[in-house]
Amino acid sequence: MHINANDLLIVIDMQNDFCPGGALAVPGGDDVIPLIHRIAPLFAHVLLTQDWHPAGHSSFASRHLGKQPYEQIELSYGTQTLWPDHCVQGSHGAEFHSKLRLPQAELILRKGFRGEIDSYSAFFENDRATPTGLLGYLKERGLARVFLAGLAYDYCVGYSALDARRLGLPAMVIGDACRAIDLAGSAVAMRALLTQAGLQHIETSELAAAATP
Repeated sequence: MHINANDLLIVIDMQNDFCPGGALAVPGGDDVIPLIHRIAPLFAHVLLTQDWHPAGHSSFASRHLGKQPYEQIELSYGTQTLWPDHCVQGSHGAEFHSKLRLPQAELILRKGFRGEIDSYSAFFENDRATPTGLLGYLKERGLARVFLAGLAYDYCVGYSALDARRLGLPAMVIGDACRAIDLAGSAVAMRALLTQAGLQHIETSELAAAATP
């Protein structure tokens, strides 16, 4: 798998609240940091996404009387899983993990900042229609193919990959550089959706091997 100058590594939501000890901890979430560090130098272009919720966000269970985290409700744009309060703007939980070292990242894309709609994908809010602006950025920069790593595989990584595919972008999920929440079988379900969409999974070892002269 040859990496070229028009490829982009998108590192999804490597934030304190998604790592062990955080408000919405993904099991083993910080384990992917060394893997991301291993492959990031292979890419000429790196982008970070950052969940960035206002306090009282509509996706927080605390916003809805009598509801608990991980229950589902219907909102104007469809079914919404309710989460513990997490990645609140300006909080420690919203900060990138202290061990993440990607100073070469060219853009930090914040998402989920609209109080009445959640945002899993790096490309669209959860209504599947409101764009984040990422596609326009890629087009203006001439970036044609995306590789995705980070947290969580079964939500923000997976939906970003599906949207990339929907937009006609070649996309690959770096499987071992992701971890899943795995809520009620969500990891297996996402894997099936990605396979059905024709998305390829690749491992960091394959990328590293391809880059070795």
